[in-house]
Amino acid sequence: MRVVMADVEEPALDEAADVLASRGAEVLPVPTDVARPEQMDRLRDRALEAFGGVHVLCNNAGVVGEFVPLWEVRQADWDWVLGVNLWGVINGIRSFVPTLLRQDAAHVVNTASMAGLIPNGLGPYSVTKHGVVALSEDLYLALRQRGPQVGVSVLCPGFVRTRIVDADRNRPGGLGEVDPSTAAVREMLRQLQDAGMDPTEVAGQVVAAVHSGRFYVLTHPGSGESVSNWIERVLAGSPPEPPRI
Repeated sequence: MRVVMADVEEPALDEAADVLASRGAEVLPVPTDVARPEQMDRLRDRALEAFGGVHVLCNNAGVVGEFVPLWEVRQADWDWVLGVNLWGVINGIRSFVPTLLRQDAAHVVNTASMAGLIPNGLGPYSVTKHGVVALSEDLYLALRQRGPQVGVSVLCPGFVRTRIVDADRNRPGGLGEVDPSTAAVREMLRQLQDAGMDPTEVAGQVVAAVHSGRFYVLTHPGSGESVSNWIERVLAGSPPEPPRI
């Protein structure tokens, strides 16, 4: 497939594009802040100008923010995490779905998390991922009525070997320094991240989901059991348990 890549971090974007191009892919890298709707519109326009259509849309950008109690999260951090994780997906849907509806076939993949299905205590991150799951469910229902040729999947992985724990490298300048008291939690999450699933394995599951039309994509062994246990607690009216990380 021809690939349009978008990232707010231009050096990483260029490096990833070069890797794919060296393997024979036709790649268009477009620096983009997904939290800004005008930049998502520009991304769409660049994709259409270059290739004439968009058949698979992956809303995948994500950050985690600070690891402090909800009532201590600063307004600027709420704005950043919601802007990337939730508004980024909303902007992707708003910008691209009208184009997808004009085509014979297309598919939307929204990246949520297991944190979007069961509690994990990660504050704004969890809030946004629950939002992405709900957004994807509603998108699916709307498209069944108005554009059944457009499929939807919501990706709910566990820990994957990405750099999301270090997303602070792209924090907007006005947010200030990361709270040093959260260093131990961050390091624990980084270790879990580094021991997580290889991104290529997750990607293979996403491709299979697109081909089969699978909606919920639970990537890790044991994920289904975790969701089932959580649903049982919901039906019993039980409160959330501390996350088992």
